[in-house]
Amino acid sequence: MAIKTILGLVTTTIVFTAQVQAKTEVEWWHAMGGVLGQKVNQIAQDFNASQSEYEIKPVYKGSYSETMTSAIAAFRAKQQPAIVQVFEVGTATMMGADKAIYPVYQLMADTKEPFNAIDYLPAVTGYYTSKEGKMLSLPFNSSTPVLYYNKAMFVKAGLTEAPKTWQQMETTSKKLIESGAKCGFSTTWQSWTQIENFAARNDLAVGTQSNGFDGLNTSFRFNDSAFVKHIDQMGQWAKNGIFKYGGRQSSGMPLFYTQECAMTIGSSASLSGILESMKGIEVGVAELPYDADVISKPKNTIIGGASLWVLNGHSKAEYKGVAKFFSYLSSPEVQADWHQFTGYLPITKKAYELTKKQGFYQNHPGTDTAILQMTSSTPSVNSKGIRFGNFLQTRDIINEELEAVWAGKASAKTALNNAVRRGDEQLRRFERTQN
Repeated sequence: MAIKTILGLVTTTIVFTAQVQAKTEVEWWHAMGGVLGQKVNQIAQDFNASQSEYEIKPVYKGSYSETMTSAIAAFRAKQQPAIVQVFEVGTATMMGADKAIYPVYQLMADTKEPFNAIDYLPAVTGYYTSKEGKMLSLPFNSSTPVLYYNKAMFVKAGLTEAPKTWQQMETTSKKLIESGAKCGFSTTWQSWTQIENFAARNDLAVGTQSNGFDGLNTSFRFNDSAFVKHIDQMGQWAKNGIFKYGGRQSSGMPLFYTQECAMTIGSSASLSGILESMKGIEVGVAELPYDADVISKPKNTIIGGASLWVLNGHSKAEYKGVAKFFSYLSSPEVQADWHQFTGYLPITKKAYELTKKQGFYQNHPGTDTAILQMTSSTPSVNSKGIRFGNFLQTRDIINEELEAVWAGKASAKTALNNAVRRGDEQLRRFERTQN
């Protein structure tokens, strides 16, 4: 081979390698395992292929709690990623670490990347917005609780529609049991569904200071009379089989899969898993019940899931890449695909409209229930979301106290009083870390 040819090949290889290496790498730590993790990798790969300047590198770091803990430790060691996925109950903790975060609204302005908070669903973005109305993190995987019901069991009981109120939940469950069902309903994520979203749906405060949005020095209020009445009623239902507890988080879902319970309350993002586990069984999706004795027109529910936070300590080039990626991630096409694949809410109005235009909701009945529930009313102070420090620990406390009620070992009033007292202790602990 001629020397010129060899030199030419070497030069071409060097130039090509330099071009490949010229991409600015942006590390993204996330908590999406399994199929969801594969989808996250696909999103990153598609973005990387769409342009030649930046490369998003997703890294799975375990559970939500493990991911946030890892990011905090990495920041202290000055080895933090540019982007980290943090679950919604970690919002107050991230806000408290203001020297560590680069607010999304500021990032987009500094990088001159087109951005308008109005484009996003207010019931979703409110959770991650400052009291001045500025978006601090980018919503990514957002869900909200809905009511799932077994249509065949409903037909057998002579029922034509899902219950809209908690009062109807009782009468509906009794008819289902009379027709052969072993239990009326179960629930998953009980703190999220029976305390946090019960409050939002009925326009009740979980705590003071606008549910924590107005700052520290907060205290919990979920031992007020409406909560006590609701939990006491559920305790009574647990005794007579109307309600059956199946465990924390999503552990109660098999009660619905096996058709032991005709209804269950769970995340809107659980729909695909439910349909996969209940092939051949027609499942209906309805809005979360409200208490007709408390409110005549229910408010929106609040979200679960996580958002993407940007961490300080990186180069301008990396932040430009983050901003470009956030624009890509928020595009109608990407969001509609993510929403349709996962069951999570679309975070923008355009993604919702595109999904509707594509006929997805018509072909998959019930998949728009969560969105209609979230957008049917303007969020109030009580239905905007919650922002309390150490709330992950408080959720564990609520779980413990509610389990005592379901087991008949404590009254609703005693359990909720205990949960509020212990939860307030967690708030004080969090506040000490902020001084």
